[in-house]
Amino acid sequence: MAKYRKKPVVIEANQFTDDMKDVVYHWAAAEQMNIAPAFTEDGLPSLLIPTLEGEMTCKLNDWLIRGVNGEFYPCKPDIFEKTYELVE
Repeated sequence: MAKYRKKPVVIEANQFTDDMKDVVYHWAAAEQMNIAPAFTEDGLPSLLIPTLEGEMTCKLNDWLIRGVNGEFYPCKPDIFEKTYELVE
């Protein structure tokens, strides 16, 4: 079986925390109009994000990533930490 490595790609991302939820929502909504603020079943803030795989939910502490084609998708903090590093 062949092995492959992800190409190095720089993405934009912001963590959807309680302190940053409004900033993250406005950042995403300015780029993609159909992202909607919502609440989880426990009443916590979240974002509903339409993706090619269907609607996804960005919950508190998830990262919201803007991909190489301008698309948005959520990423769990542990996966984000394993996959991305800060570029300055």
